[in-house]
Amino acid sequence: MGAIREITVKGFKSIRELDNFKLNPLNIIVGANGAGKSNLIQVFRMLLAMTQKNFQTFIASNGGADAFPYNGLKNTPQIDIGFEFASESVNAKGPNYYNFTLSPTVDEKFLIHEFRRYHTHPPKSYGPPSEESRLYDMRNEKSSNGQWNGVGHFVYDAISRWMVYHFHDTSANAPMRRSSGIEDYAKLRGDAENIAAFLYDLKNQEICQDDPFESPEKDKRRSYRNIVNAVKSVIPFFEDFRLDKITLGEAEKVKLSWKQIGSDYPMQPYQLSDGSIRFICLATALLQPNPPSTIIIDEPELGLHPEAIGILAELIKTAAKQTQVIVATQSPLLLDQFAVEDIIVARRKDGASTFEHLKEEDYTAWLEDYSVGELWTKNVIQGGTSHE
Repeated sequence: MGAIREITVKGFKSIRELDNFKLNPLNIIVGANGAGKSNLIQVFRMLLAMTQKNFQTFIASNGGADAFPYNGLKNTPQIDIGFEFASESVNAKGPNYYNFTLSPTVDEKFLIHEFRRYHTHPPKSYGPPSEESRLYDMRNEKSSNGQWNGVGHFVYDAISRWMVYHFHDTSANAPMRRSSGIEDYAKLRGDAENIAAFLYDLKNQEICQDDPFESPEKDKRRSYRNIVNAVKSVIPFFEDFRLDKITLGEAEKVKLSWKQIGSDYPMQPYQLSDGSIRFICLATALLQPNPPSTIIIDEPELGLHPEAIGILAELIKTAAKQTQVIVATQSPLLLDQFAVEDIIVARRKDGASTFEHLKEEDYTAWLEDYSVGELWTKNVIQGGTSHE
């Protein structure tokens, strides 16, 4: 699945140096406000923009190049970022690598200098420094003998299939509450603006019940049932989604509504609480049949009832069995649901963000009397409710 095995970030915002940091199938990043969680997630957002040739737009919309170097340009003349990916190829003998440097220009842009490498082979440049990434240009690269896909293909495939989910906007006019184009179902978007079309596609798969073999259609229907059951566990009066096709001008769209137990009256998205609509989006993201290569979710606990947080944790664990999951949180209740080894602590040290995997042996005595969340709240796990 092209999972990230290690990440290196040097000089990016509050992250002075994160060198060959290991990422597991399940990663729960916890840290106080300002510790650096969001800056790490912004690295993933930036890479996604690079695969879509939207790098300079991303930089400009986030304050320009001067806003990115650690402690300013005088202290950080260039930013270095790198990834090690697990290889998906049956012919591969080792991992794939991608790294690049960002050098600021006088007009507050960056020039990107990119390299790729396979296993122990020497690195290969993507070309001279440029204003936009060449990840997309090398998506069809072949090996030197032309028989297999090359490193450029695997790197692009892994990064372009990441998805950063942020379901913070649950206002009355939020995209997730509105109808979506019926053809916009290929993947669930980061803000769930196409959730109606995505669920419609999962639900309306024609399958033969007598067919004993698995199929993509069966996977979609199974995922839909799992999503409905997860939502029922959090919203007891929820029965099922209503996904009606509507025509607005020349556009065919899908409208999201839902059935309430014991009522024929369809309930509308604006009638759902912020926490309920957010949980529907989270369940859909975590139970989708063909998940992204890496799922990144920022503060999924927002607006959720404590019981819903426990169910959310189970969905996260389920997703991590199929793909890589990275979650940033501040919730002690969510921490309580995971093993110590799943947790990464972000904190500030000497003005810079640091990230550290917890080790269970360091907290064995404490865990006899306290939960992980309580240790975080009491600041026994350094980086808890207070930091430098």
